[in-house]
Amino acid sequence: MRAFLLAAVLTVAAFPVMAKKLTIERIYDGGSLSGATVRGLKVSPDGKRVTFLRAKADDQHTFDLWEYNLADQRMHMLVDSRTLGGDQHLSDAEKARRERERTAGLHGILDYQWSPDGSKLLIPVAGTLYLYDLSAPADKAVTKLDTGGDAIDPKISPKGHYVSYVRDQNLWVIDLANGQSTQLTQDGGGTVHNGEAEFVAQEEMARSTGYWWAPDDSSIAYERYDAAPVPVTQRMEIYADHTAMVDQRYPFAGDPNVTVKLGLVSPKGGATRWIDLGDDPDSYLTRVNWLPDATQLSYQWMPRSQQKLELRLVDTATLKQRVLLTETSRTWIDLNDDLRFLPDGQSFIWGSDRSGYHHLYLYGLDGTLKHPISAGDWNLDGLLAVDEKKGLVYVSSNRDFVPDRQVYALKLDGSDADAPQRITQRDGTHQVKFAPDGSFYVDTFSDPNTPPQVSVHRADGSFVTWIEENKLDESHPYWPYMDSHVTPEYGHIKALDGQDLYYRVYKPLNFDPNKKYPVFDTFYGGPHAQEVTRGWVDYFAEYMAQQGFVVFTLDNRGMARRGRKFSDAIYHQLGVAEVEDQIAGIDWLKQQPWVDAKRIGVFGWSYGGYMTLMMLAKDSADLAGGVAVAPVTDWTLYDTFYTERYLGRPQDNEAGYTRSSPMAWLDGLTAPLMLVHGMADDNVLFLNSTKLMSALQQRGIQFGLMTYPGGKHGLNLPGQRAHVYHLIDDFFERTVKDRDPAAAPEPTAAEVDAGAE
Repeated sequence: MRAFLLAAVLTVAAFPVMAKKLTIERIYDGGSLSGATVRGLKVSPDGKRVTFLRAKADDQHTFDLWEYNLADQRMHMLVDSRTLGGDQHLSDAEKARRERERTAGLHGILDYQWSPDGSKLLIPVAGTLYLYDLSAPADKAVTKLDTGGDAIDPKISPKGHYVSYVRDQNLWVIDLANGQSTQLTQDGGGTVHNGEAEFVAQEEMARSTGYWWAPDDSSIAYERYDAAPVPVTQRMEIYADHTAMVDQRYPFAGDPNVTVKLGLVSPKGGATRWIDLGDDPDSYLTRVNWLPDATQLSYQWMPRSQQKLELRLVDTATLKQRVLLTETSRTWIDLNDDLRFLPDGQSFIWGSDRSGYHHLYLYGLDGTLKHPISAGDWNLDGLLAVDEKKGLVYVSSNRDFVPDRQVYALKLDGSDADAPQRITQRDGTHQVKFAPDGSFYVDTFSDPNTPPQVSVHRADGSFVTWIEENKLDESHPYWPYMDSHVTPEYGHIKALDGQDLYYRVYKPLNFDPNKKYPVFDTFYGGPHAQEVTRGWVDYFAEYMAQQGFVVFTLDNRGMARRGRKFSDAIYHQLGVAEVEDQIAGIDWLKQQPWVDAKRIGVFGWSYGGYMTLMMLAKDSADLAGGVAVAPVTDWTLYDTFYTERYLGRPQDNEAGYTRSSPMAWLDGLTAPLMLVHGMADDNVLFLNSTKLMSALQQRGIQFGLMTYPGGKHGLNLPGQRAHVYHLIDDFFERTVKDRDPAAAPEPTAAEVDAGAE
């Protein structure tokens, strides 16, 4: 027996071990493959600590609060989320907030705030607030605050005297000196909300809050909105064991929006003083910022057309106001967070796309432009930090390579506006968080062969220490799959107007240039996004490459980080420039000797699902089929702020809305379609897919369908992610890879009728 076993061992050793491939279960249900990654990175106000959220070793969906102490270079858990109680009983408001913030399905500590002096941390968990005192003994460090119910959007005041929050649609504060709670607003309830951001502000303006503390704790500016003008839409949310009828005030494109007021109230209570927002009620309050001395408040006002933006300054003593500057656009104005009032009290930094690219400008407090801080034919992502003492401004940009994200330094005086100094050196993606004084930063770096690594650097880019090196070695969860790892390649082709379109391609595992492969063409295609990035692994792309597919992604015109000529191509009609560019990508694929031109399929989610439908409707002859998950099918069913930014109101651009819908092009949809939607989606409503189903059925067009009971937009209920990606995989295996190239597509009903005549 011993001799037999030895022979067996020798026989196994004589043959190479098969490379381990990814599985869908491993990707979506098997724990994180990225290694010891972190989220929620913050630097303490005193610059002594870096704090972050880390998933539990035995549960990738539950997060604890950790710290790295820069002085003693020690990393340890600060707060175990399990000691704070669970979050299984979430309110409907909390569930909706998590869905909008893309944290649905996550648990434990998902957010936290530093007190201004760096001595305490405020930690909300499912509506309950906890205060963590870093100076107290471990067994007495955590205090549960009495809020009387579910608290949302909690904040520590700038001077640390109060904790504020919203409960039952009213604004409240707790005086930390005596623990007393004060209700600052009284009329919240029904359609009236105080201290909250309305739906389109949270979903489309990147504004999640509805109140703002004065720097000296003297006052709170808050939004009061009334949703009464917004029509009620009644929709069904279908779950596995029941059906709920939901009355939702959803502002469909062209419908009335909420009415908004901006007021000032003392944290001690008393009457609200209202700021005059002007005579046009059909407008948007997009941003609110206090000036450092707390005597003045700024807000940004935008009319419904979104072609104008005013920065207004309010004297908080008299409520007198003036317009500091005005931006205009022939298309639309993109909001940003690059307003920074400088401590000198005389100037501020402002971000604008006025040159055709996003750049920074220095203004005087009288509204006069002093000079550009950045300039040239390159796009700046945003302002990261200002070091006024050194006269430097730090920004993020893809100036050197479009798929990258790097950090650059610019002089505040504008002397190197078109010659920024690159600070980060490794090619790839750098997500950076600076210390408050700009003296150092925490960098989360990745590239296609490097999982996210977190390190501390001085402001000049020099390395200080690791917070999480996350080495890709034998202990890393991705290590078993390294022999099957496929590194993507990058390049660009030309759009019809001559602009560069960047692509990423994963060639199949064990690629043979003499073979022809099927294509998994996946895209998003919509505004404010970039898919072709030089960052860590797209796991499903890796999986499909390991199944023998060429995996191709191209960023079309209309998408982000390329300047206004690139983004504005979609104005007043969607699905034209985007589809033209994606077809250009398919034409490029068909020219490659290693691509089987008869076996190219497409897949997208949300805007990408919309793009799948438009591609199949306009270019079925080039496609073997497609999967559309949660697609928009009728833009009148999407919200005001997002849709009208690009298309205007339906009553002003009826033709644009009609031709932007796949419904107008369905007679051309002859390639196989798999339609997928969550049956409780409150973002892209399920109604989008039911309208499409009916239209396809009326035309006699066959299609596959998968719906998910209880599924929201992200399909995050247990098992849903793995299921939908198995569905996608199966569709591409059966319909694209195994397609008979000689088989002609089934004729449409119209073609059958025409033949009969």
